[in-house]
Amino acid sequence: MAMPLLLTNVDVRRGQRTGTSRSGIISKVVFPAIKFLKVDSNPGGGVMGVRRVIPRIEPPEPSFSTIGPDEDIFEGLGEMDSWVLAGAYHHPRRGVLPARSILEAAVADWEPDESDPAEFQGCNHTFASVTHFEFHLAGKELWYIDVDERILRRNGVDLFAKYRQAVGA
Repeated sequence: MAMPLLLTNVDVRRGQRTGTSRSGIISKVVFPAIKFLKVDSNPGGGVMGVRRVIPRIEPPEPSFSTIGPDEDIFEGLGEMDSWVLAGAYHHPRRGVLPARSILEAAVADWEPDESDPAEFQGCNHTFASVTHFEFHLAGKELWYIDVDERILRRNGVDLFAKYRQAVGA
């Protein structure tokens, strides 16, 4: 039986540098949505159109928010880097389940919230140019997607393998 998982702790850090944890200022992590591309087929002699799903995904856009400006983020803003989005989920029976998302991407957007001197200003950060994405939950790989390797793996199954094989790659 499926049990609810409660996200209880989050962090975002640079993947190749130590000491870049944002655990003291991070307020929210948004693991990216995975949306398969859909192609419309509407044959002139048919009775209806069909929106077909193909084994490609739309560009993922993970994001995170901090409490106040994150000074480190301005180093390399808009440039490709390696990132780790981490979370800890609480499972009612299994305890704490670690979640990790590994990205090769650029923080492309920095958007501070409206604020006043009586409250912390939130700052939102969005990644773009994602060329590598992995998502692991409790040590199990759920997604592995890499542009250069041409791999789209869901739950350990490479959905694009037969297409690479068909073109001889």
